[in-house]
Amino acid sequence: MKDTRTLRERYDDVCARVARAAAKSGRRASDVMFVAVTKNASIDEIRELVSYGHVDLGENRVQQMVQRAAMLDESNARRVERGLETQPVRWHMIGSLQRNKVRQAIQTSKLVHSVDSLRLAEELQESAEELGCGSDPNGTPPVDVLVEVNVAGERSKHGVAPAAARHLVDMIESMVALRPRGLMCMAPNTGSLEDARRTFTRCREIFEEIRAIQSGGERFDILSMGMSGDFEVAIECGSNLVRVGSAIFGERAEDIAGEGEQSSEQLADHTAAGSP
Repeated sequence: MKDTRTLRERYDDVCARVARAAAKSGRRASDVMFVAVTKNASIDEIRELVSYGHVDLGENRVQQMVQRAAMLDESNARRVERGLETQPVRWHMIGSLQRNKVRQAIQTSKLVHSVDSLRLAEELQESAEELGCGSDPNGTPPVDVLVEVNVAGERSKHGVAPAAARHLVDMIESMVALRPRGLMCMAPNTGSLEDARRTFTRCREIFEEIRAIQSGGERFDILSMGMSGDFEVAIECGSNLVRVGSAIFGERAEDIAGEGEQSSEQLADHTAAGSP
């Protein structure tokens, strides 16, 4: 059945569900950040969402993120000219990142969720250094990144193996222009909430193991798990950042990859770019 609710109604419903799941895990709603995944939203829908005060937006593809960020900047500039208030936003790069798009990604996003290899981390470090990130304590801060862990072990997913997560975090921590902020994972493609719960629980364990030995530093505090179909389970398992798209903007016929998953086009681009 088609969801006929307004954007406001769907957004308020997601906020309420986040709050309930947080309470169930002994936390406040404010302890959980939720990123609105805008890949299937129109620019008008994004502007409307921002008008509600929502500031965290996520995109799977760098080019789309850059274009939409520019559109919002242009809208804000016009509002400033008319003496109206503006709402700044924080963009999150949540999709698989091609190495030839790294520079654009870090110039636009506040957090890169999908560092899935040392090779990609080194490319991020090189570009971030060229942009002056992290070299001056009083200048541009390091680029915040999450290590993507393929907890489910599915060949269709990117991410390091669970046993390699700590090593990659340690390597990133040694890079001047990058700052490891936590882990990201996705549930398996089975559609089972119990499978999702097992995956999220294991990722939380890996996250806590890394924190316990203070790998990643004091700011290693983000656990990004959960999308539209399973974010409540993810929050119950300890997630403090969820990525929600279709639950806010509604289903689209082309919405076949999920929030943070790759489309066939992205997979082709990734292969063409020579990524591992």
